[in-house]
This record gives sequence, structure tokens and C-alpha cells, in this order.
Amino acid sequence: MSERHDEPWTVLRLLDWTTEFFKRKGSESPRLDAEVLLAHARDCARIDLYTAFADEPGEEQRIAFREMVRRRGEGTPVAQLVGYREFYSMRFRVNDATLIPRPETEHLVIEALDCAKQFSADRPLKIADVGTGSGAIAISVVKNCSSAEMTAVDVSEAALQIAIWNAKQLEVDDRISFVESDLLSAVEQPDSFDIICSNPPYVSESEYTELSPTVRDFEPRVALVSGPDGTEIIARLFEETPDRLSAGGRLIIELSPMIADACQVLAQENSAFGDLRFIKDLDGHRRILSVQRK
Repeated sequence: MSERHDEPWTVLRLLDWTTEFFKRKGSESPRLDAEVLLAHARDCARIDLYTAFADEPGEEQRIAFREMVRRRGEGTPVAQLVGYREFYSMRFRVNDATLIPRPETEHLVIEALDCAKQFSADRPLKIADVGTGSGAIAISVVKNCSSAEMTAVDVSEAALQIAIWNAKQLEVDDRISFVESDLLSAVEQPDSFDIICSNPPYVSESEYTELSPTVRDFEPRVALVSGPDGTEIIARLFEETPDRLSAGGRLIIELSPMIADACQVLAQENSAFGDLRFIKDLDGHRRILSVQRK
């Protein structure tokens, strides 16, 4: 992004140049990346860039933008550069202790909210989010279900601190209990839940080595890798959650389409569960597994 005096570095020119640069670097969303970073450098909403194409950002803004572009080109995720990620129409703080919320995880939130409608509104709805990370699932469900009382669990204290911060910013911290726990082992109350949600680690050890460096080098390994097969944590969820689900309650798990068949077998082998269904993502891949406690 060298300076040329014959043509000004307008917002549009910066976006066009950076988009091409990110394309060469292999970004999956080069234009979006460029817009998010430039909006952050200018301290404005991304949509405001569209009415400012002819503007020339000041030197301080260009320096800040250049540095973020350099780091993005080296692989740093955009969400870590700006410190947040949009999810379910809300802004969540993230850092290197948390996974960056993905759009496909919104399908899990939608399934949880749909399932919540099947329960009586005359009492609080007990829900758990196992492996809450930034708190995106737990907070999104609570914000959109007035009867929900949420228990958000994570094995990482650092991740829980981010989730607590997000809950306070989004004004739902009074309806969420945060617990440091390996799955539900340290959760004493409530005894049972109506819905248990989880976006657990589901990457196999061999798959981990093949992940994009943007993911592998910058997001927490413990939140990604399950074990040799990728199904180890999900198998534990099937084994341990029946005793923590009320009759008719649901276990809702995000998974990789590559292990969907194996996870279906795990569910069908467990006599405590029935009414199995998959929810597909926008690419038509099986992404969410939802099963009911008999």
C-alpha cells in the first residue's frame, strides 16, 4: 500500500487494493475483511463506508489500517484484530482464549429457540451451554427467550471471563450462571435441564494439522481438537447428559459434517435418546444434531 501522489488514497481505493491483496493471501472473504478493518480504523459502522467512498482517511487512520492489513495478511483473524465478532445480530468480544463464533453456529441457536417453544411458559426454562467460549450461544438464547435461565460452562477460566464480559455488555448477566467445569461435572444446580446445547471440540488430531493457519495458529487448540477421531467429546456428551436432562428434554450439538454418520451411530446406540434429527447449514451439510431424552 505504497503512497502515490498522482492518485489519492480514498476509502474506495483502499478497499479495492486491500481486497485484491487479501485475495492473493487466500482470504475466504477478502472484501468483507477489508471493510471490517477499514471501518474499525475509521471508528465507524461498516455501512458508513458506502457513503464515504470518495473520502480520504487521515494519516493516523491509514497507519492503523496498514498495520491491521499487514497482520491479516500474516494470518491473524479479523475478529482478533478488531476484538469482536458479529453473531446473531449482536457484537461479541473475542480474543485468543475463545473460538471465533461462526455463522453456522446460529443454526444451533435457532434449534434451541424452536425447542424452547415446546415447553410451558409457566416456569423458567433450564438451559445449559456446554463449552460456552465467548458466550455467543448462551447469550443469544437468553436474549431471545424470556423464560430461559442459563448455565454457561467452560473448562477455560480465560474464556469464561470473556463470556461474563459479553453477558454484562449485553445486559443478561443476571440470567446466566457461569461455571468453570469439564462438561457438567462441576455443575451442581440445577439437577436437570430442559435443553443442553454444545458446540464442543470436534476436530480430529489429523484434521487439526490441515486447518487453515488462521484457525490453527490463532484459536485455542483445546476448543478445537477432540482427539484422534473427532467424536470423543461428543461421545462423552451422549454418555453423561442423560442423567442431567429432564424427560422430553433435548441435547443439541454442533458437529462437523465429516463425523455426522459416526455421531448418528453414537446417538442411536444410546437407549436414553430418541427423535433424532439433523439440521443442515446453508451449504446443505449436516451441521447440528438434535436428540430428545425419552
